[in-house]
Amino acid sequence: MDTYNPGTRIGVLALQGDFEAHLKMLAELGIEGQAVRLPAQLEDLDGIIIPGGESTTIGKLMVMYGLDEPLRQAIRDGIPVWGTCAGLILLSKVTDNAKVGQPLLASMDIRTRRNAFGSQRESFETDLSVPVLGEAPFHAVFIRGPLIEEVGPGVEVLATLDDGSIVAVREGTLLGTAFHPEVSGDPRFHHYFLRIVQGVM
Repeated sequence: MDTYNPGTRIGVLALQGDFEAHLKMLAELGIEGQAVRLPAQLEDLDGIIIPGGESTTIGKLMVMYGLDEPLRQAIRDGIPVWGTCAGLILLSKVTDNAKVGQPLLASMDIRTRRNAFGSQRESFETDLSVPVLGEAPFHAVFIRGPLIEEVGPGVEVLATLDDGSIVAVREGTLLGTAFHPEVSGDPRFHHYFLRIVQGVM
């Protein structure tokens, strides 16, 4: 059983998208979650989750609420950040088919492709081999998911689909998943991120 430092606080960007499911999962793990909508709410956090949703909308709201540069600075300062689905796109340095004006945090040395598997109707679920989580497969839910097309030399690939498509990566204290672990009912990715936060991974 994982145990975490008392007082660990994880911020979840709560501008749009599936932030409530992340907050619920954190609560189930006994971790204090902080919904983040304003720059002041980034203070005294031990880690940040950027949830799934619509990447263009979240990006524009980040700029509107003045969160984009404080988030970039927090990442430069070394705070662990996990992006899921749209959050993965926002963390990537390049996204190939983003709309003009798509704001990015541009922090992970990866290239992503938005809606790589098609529209909402092409959403799917599959069991992934994720060695860092143990032997049991992880049931991954893809909802208009992106794809990681290229990774830099410092990026660790954590999981791929059967065809080799990259769907989970880590670069130092940054974690990215193209799917939605928060709706899987399996807390292992949240545990993995919390171990990064604690500096034990």
